[in-house]
Amino acid sequence: MKKLCYLAVFIISVIGCTTNDVAINKTNQAKQYITILGTAQDGGFPHIGCQKKCCDDFYKGILPKQQVVSLGLVDKESQQKFLFEATPDISTQLADLEKNHLKTNTIIDGVFMTHAHMGHYAGLLYFGKEALGKKDIPVYAMPKMKEFLSNNGPWSQLVTTQNIVFLDLQKDSIVPLSNALKVTPFLVPHRDEFSETVGYKIEGNTNSALFIPDINKWSLWEKNIVEEVKKVDYAFIDATFFKEGEINRPMSEVPHPFIEETVALFENESLATKNKVIFIHFNHTNPALQSNSKERNDLELLGFRFATEGQRFKL
Repeated sequence: MKKLCYLAVFIISVIGCTTNDVAINKTNQAKQYITILGTAQDGGFPHIGCQKKCCDDFYKGILPKQQVVSLGLVDKESQQKFLFEATPDISTQLADLEKNHLKTNTIIDGVFMTHAHMGHYAGLLYFGKEALGKKDIPVYAMPKMKEFLSNNGPWSQLVTTQNIVFLDLQKDSIVPLSNALKVTPFLVPHRDEFSETVGYKIEGNTNSALFIPDINKWSLWEKNIVEEVKKVDYAFIDATFFKEGEINRPMSEVPHPFIEETVALFENESLATKNKVIFIHFNHTNPALQSNSKERNDLELLGFRFATEGQRFKL
């Protein structure tokens, strides 16, 4: 029994050192890092029309609001900051970047888009005349995403009035951002009604990260997620649903890899590999969205990690 207790303490201490304590100590002094600006699925938390206990607990003041999934990329050396995803929470997410990370004369040095689903691009509208009204905000977009935004209102108005300007992306083509940072988009299978869908590899001088907030199923991707995770230091990956039957509709209509499925793929991997997996993009029904849930705590004991607003990850 004592051996089991010592093992549990060891695992918890390892996980703690590789998440909060070390991340905070190292990245507070880091010149380049990723910060978590949002963790929820497109509809956010609380979710529109939700009558479940999870959302009711928000209105009772028990659980906090969770913003829609977004990463901030900060380079204090070059005095630049970038946003991954233009969410409906973009106003407070940009304010977070400015107030807590890097304040410059430019509200943002570029926005990287993954695809044309509501939570990932609706925030672009806040750059328009009804809100910010700034000119020439750089938007990094793949060909179909650029075409969709350029040819469909109200997004097209952002283009014609030059609120946004496109910086073209091509799959698997490196985009250098500074002497220390580079970003590479890669295609992933998803419900591509209006645009293609990409994930990103984000690289610094010391560490690298994957960002895949949306994908249908890992088995449909031409790459092996386990092997791709091993190549980087952090992997922020799709955790929309915890398991089959979580919502009252055919889940094949909104395919995502369930957390249970992802965990099974990594079952025989080392603790170090599991510790690179950082789940993000949680539906409001997903118990792992809440830090005190048994489901989340059990997986943390196995070495898996969960994105939380405010976290920093050194690059």
